[in-house]
Amino acid sequence: MPRIALVTYDSGPEPSKDRDLPVLVRALREAGAEAVAVPWDDPGADWGGFDLAVIRSTWDYSWRAEEFGAWVERCGKLTRLANPPEIVRWNADKRYLGDLAAAGVPVVPTRYIAPGEPADLTDHPEYVVKPTSGAGARFAARYTRDEHDTAVRQLERMHAEGFTAMVQPYMRSIDTAGERALQFFGGSLLHAGVKGAVLAPGTPYDADKVAHPDLRPWEPTAAELAVAERALAAVPGGTEPLYARVDLVTGPDGEPCVMELELIEPNLFLWLHPDSVPRVVRAVLAAAG
Repeated sequence: MPRIALVTYDSGPEPSKDRDLPVLVRALREAGAEAVAVPWDDPGADWGGFDLAVIRSTWDYSWRAEEFGAWVERCGKLTRLANPPEIVRWNADKRYLGDLAAAGVPVVPTRYIAPGEPADLTDHPEYVVKPTSGAGARFAARYTRDEHDTAVRQLERMHAEGFTAMVQPYMRSIDTAGERALQFFGGSLLHAGVKGAVLAPGTPYDADKVAHPDLRPWEPTAAELAVAERALAAVPGGTEPLYARVDLVTGPDGEPCVMELELIEPNLFLWLHPDSVPRVVRAVLAAAG
């Protein structure tokens, strides 16, 4: 009987926001595994006692990046970690978009402003500022040219907290065609969804945001699937991720491009795709050996 940890966050007295977690724990147990949900920062966790630790909802990692990175390295030495430490390390900083672009993958054009660098913002009529390490649209906002001073104040706040900023043109297609999320598990497409725009005009960067508004199932086009597979093929290290989510938007040329490649803790949205649960369970059991 394999022992499997589904790695999550400590939600404290509040209910966990991971709707998939109890579903996966139950399904793995029904398949014969000894499966438990464990917060990544649980000081009493015996990671070496598991055959596999699957990162699922460590949704506080981006503002505890150094601590989380140390845990990833430690856990990866004690047990099999999915995704592997080298993939997590690479994916934790969104400067990976530059690596994808260098490999010929179409991505949203991105510039980076590190602490101490001047606030050289974009000439685009509408643009987005967000951190290179972030999740759930935290510290992300959408600006127009006449909101330059507000954007600079956001940069100053982010730099004061040690974050490098990324600046991208706002992809107006999101307002009409949405953002498509292609989910992969065990090396093949699992399912896909599409969501509406997260960043409404005028929403402060430090406001709480709905990370997946108007989410619904989606049938990816051949072009979308091809771009997603090119992005996954460009992941360094030579190890295939157990799971991945490729977020795509329509570029100015009408073709799909990568907004984000999530290899750490993507929400699987199994509540929207319940038929995918058996495939996820089989892939996790196979990874556990």
